[in-house]
Amino acid sequence: MTDHDAVPGTHSRRTLLRGAAATGAMALGFGALDGLVRAANAATPPGAGTGPGKGGYGRLSPVTRTDPVTGYSQELHLPDGFDFALLGLAGTRMDDGHTTPLGHDGMAAFRGPRGSYRLVRNHEERTGSSEVTPSGDEGDRYDALGGGGTTTLQVNFRHGAPELEGVWTSLAGTIVNCAGGPTPWGSWLSCEETTAGTHGGWEREHGYVFEVDASADSAVAATPLPALGRFVHEAVAVDHRTGIVYLTEDQNTAGFYRFVPRRRNDLSAGTLQMLAISDAPGYDTRTGQEQGESLSVEWVDIAEPDPVTAEIDPLAVYRQGLASGAATFARLEGCWWGNQAVYLVSTNGGDIGEGQIWEYRPHPGRDGGTLSLVYESFDRAVLSFPDNITVSPKGTLLVCEDTGRSNPQLLGVTTDGETFPFCVDPSNDEWCGATFSHDGKVLFANLQGSTSGDPRDPDVPGRTVAIWGPWQHGAL
Repeated sequence: MTDHDAVPGTHSRRTLLRGAAATGAMALGFGALDGLVRAANAATPPGAGTGPGKGGYGRLSPVTRTDPVTGYSQELHLPDGFDFALLGLAGTRMDDGHTTPLGHDGMAAFRGPRGSYRLVRNHEERTGSSEVTPSGDEGDRYDALGGGGTTTLQVNFRHGAPELEGVWTSLAGTIVNCAGGPTPWGSWLSCEETTAGTHGGWEREHGYVFEVDASADSAVAATPLPALGRFVHEAVAVDHRTGIVYLTEDQNTAGFYRFVPRRRNDLSAGTLQMLAISDAPGYDTRTGQEQGESLSVEWVDIAEPDPVTAEIDPLAVYRQGLASGAATFARLEGCWWGNQAVYLVSTNGGDIGEGQIWEYRPHPGRDGGTLSLVYESFDRAVLSFPDNITVSPKGTLLVCEDTGRSNPQLLGVTTDGETFPFCVDPSNDEWCGATFSHDGKVLFANLQGSTSGDPRDPDVPGRTVAIWGPWQHGAL
């Protein structure tokens, strides 16, 4: 039985103009789709690029840089005038004496002291509890066996290139920290993409969100936020106007959630809700959608955000929402706040299963909003398995590709409906955690590397890249 069959009573809106969309005739929710689909049908190969007049930065060319600490060399394909550096590779020794964990993933950039940037970076450590090397100091760990968490990097941009000033553990003893999101009050919300627990050999229950103060110079207290739900978390986006927190779930049958805090900036108490489409209970967004159509949204309450059955049933929260008429998505991964909206990614949604990008635009206040399909991949050569997403200082979307095909890329999607490859990784690694510095000078992103911990595969470390160049020549 397929995952789609596993959700009885769901509804979807069949695409009436699919043929027209495939030839670029339908409109995007926030811009003209025709140019976007022309780009999709053209299937521009990596290295060809898109002209500056269409939002891109021109042809991509190989650039190779070497990490001075490990000697590891990385090649990226970037537009002319752009450069990059490697920072904080997995396996390197940090300033607190610990080893940088595996699995570089979600990340955000914050203002640091003395003109620096602070990066809070997730580690999607996936090895089992009997095999893992615990992270951080023993007294700082949420779970004595947990090897994930976050590290914080302090980076300065001097002499035309970034310099790593320090790196340390900032959250210890959690597991499978996949993505998360920044808050407007200067913290990072780190999400566990699992509901593993004591039945599986761990010392604590997992599946929670943890808050990390970006200004902390050492590990923060590892305090779970059960009011935000215990499920297979992926990413978080916070409405800067209301403080409402939006959350994604990385399951083939997934929900899109929001947390309405009882007190602004305090995530210890509030109401967890799941998105539903008005007048369409059980709506299924995974296939048969029309790009550009706006769907009216309402929210249904989750009675038990921290169900005791979550470890044996990772969908325990989702099932509560579904029973109340909430909508189903496919593998919701990245989400980001920008342009007064939340952009969320369905990694394998869509009619060909190669991904969707959605926009949720809240109504003023706390009630309702609209959901629009921004882009659905009709050609995996253009977009395949989008994962993390961010919004550039100019309001353009930048999407990280997972390893659905060779040569994963950072793909730009402009507000007038053009796509352009910005950066290609020929090593076939997964892009994660793209985030721009507050001043727009530097794009930071992660390449995940091996998460197996297998000593036979030591040459693919997780790594952070810093990219800079003539941003003014394009849409980012």
